[in-house]
Amino acid sequence: MELVTPGIGLIIWQTVIFLAVFGILAAFVWRPITDALRTRESFIQDSLDAAENAKKKIEELKQDNEYLLEEARIERDNMIKDATQIASQIKEDAKEDTSKITAKMIEDAKAVINTEKNAALADVKNLVAELSLDIAEKVLKNSLADKKAQETLVKDLVKDIKVN
Repeated sequence: MELVTPGIGLIIWQTVIFLAVFGILAAFVWRPITDALRTRESFIQDSLDAAENAKKKIEELKQDNEYLLEEARIERDNMIKDATQIASQIKEDAKEDTSKITAKMIEDAKAVINTEKNAALADVKNLVAELSLDIAEKVLKNSLADKKAQETLVKDLVKDIKVN
């Protein structure tokens, strides 16, 4: 049973060695290990806090982006609506201008037609007057070929003239 039960000297020496190793570990190793663990714990906690802050900032940015997107959609819709109204106004203005131009062209055409008509009528009147004079001259030449007819015509014309 000697193998199972150690002797008192062995227990004392093991205790002394254990306490010496424990003292050395406590003096030189334990503090740096605990400091390193605290530093690591602090680093992990700071990282978790930073991650939480980043998550919050990302959430805020998402909300800001949603807000900006909604504003951009509204602005786009307003711009499209304004552009549609402007296009409609331009079309209406173009129609009005076209109507005015067409009316002016018709009016000018009527004026030109009237001017041409009056010129043609004046030409026709002049032609009729010339033809009438030619016909009257020929008729008078034939009817006043003798001297007695000429004297009768002159007497009739003199009677018709009223002197004031």
